[in-house]
Amino acid sequence: MAFAPNITERLARARADLRMGVPVVITDQGDGALVMASETLLPERLAEARLLDQQVVLAITDRRAETLKARAYDGDLARIALPDDTGLAWIHDIANPSNDLNSPMKGPLAALREGDASFARLGVLLAKSARLLPSVVTVALDDPMTFAHDNDLTLVPASLAGPVVAETSSLSPVVAARLPMAASEAGRLGIFRPTDGGDEHYAIEVGRPDREAPVLVRLHSACFTGDVLGSLKCDCGPQLRSALGQMGEQGAGVLLYLNQEGRGIGLANKMRAYSLQDQGFDTVEANHRLGFEDDERDFKIGSEILKSMGITSVRLLTNNPKKITMMEQNGITVTERVPLHVGENRFNHDYLATKAAKSGHMI
Repeated sequence: MAFAPNITERLARARADLRMGVPVVITDQGDGALVMASETLLPERLAEARLLDQQVVLAITDRRAETLKARAYDGDLARIALPDDTGLAWIHDIANPSNDLNSPMKGPLAALREGDASFARLGVLLAKSARLLPSVVTVALDDPMTFAHDNDLTLVPASLAGPVVAETSSLSPVVAARLPMAASEAGRLGIFRPTDGGDEHYAIEVGRPDREAPVLVRLHSACFTGDVLGSLKCDCGPQLRSALGQMGEQGAGVLLYLNQEGRGIGLANKMRAYSLQDQGFDTVEANHRLGFEDDERDFKIGSEILKSMGITSVRLLTNNPKKITMMEQNGITVTERVPLHVGENRFNHDYLATKAAKSGHMI
């Protein structure tokens, strides 16, 4: 069965399906559930789900449940029984906080205490990893394998998928080529591709860093608004240019450009967070209202790329102590933290204060 997709490939297919509004089937030991992403759910599929003669359940994270004053009896998520008289708009309002202030009363929300939450939990993780709002609609299935086959749906074995979906994907170098840059004419850009079908990450090498000595390194998460558009709401663009400039001045360094936009929640959800900030919430509060944690990024990706480049000791350009901890936990010695205090302005003053107060950044 060499042509059959392995579990990593099945999960990539499942993420793509959920993004397009196609349901997937999660199964384990004969049990299973139909899982649909709340954000992309179509009205005709919701109507069909109600004809399956099973309870339709909406799953949200505990962060989103806290905002809605719903009980997260399952710990990390809440399963809410979908009322018969509600439609797609109600589901969207539960999953998406954009209308919270306009329509604060969503309940009463009947959170479920009994039953297996594992299929909903895996579904929420899949939606989150697909850069969708972390919410799914689920319906139990009597014969999940037959249902998946008859409807040509991706079948996800929970016992195999659970450990994989939360793992850091292995990375493979694709290509590297010389790239003269404003910061340094002696530049080189390498592309690293994850095996799970996710976004590629980039290694920008300035000069010829000596692998026998600590290398000046910056882990920079992609920020389209700051890096490309020059947004004044964050300090990302100035940090990117300052880091490359310091490497150019010192003659060597490595900047890893990691495609983890919006602290790992994706650009669309980042814009949702910005919209919530316009309503008066800070960065962390906005993420929580969306159902995410403070920071969803996986910095282990950076350590894996560095080790593949033969770099095990670094001088880390960062204000974030979590990056230092993660590097050292994953085999990279941080000999020095190099501060990166640039880019503060009247538009991002509160944002930087929140990073210091709530995320521990050394600003």
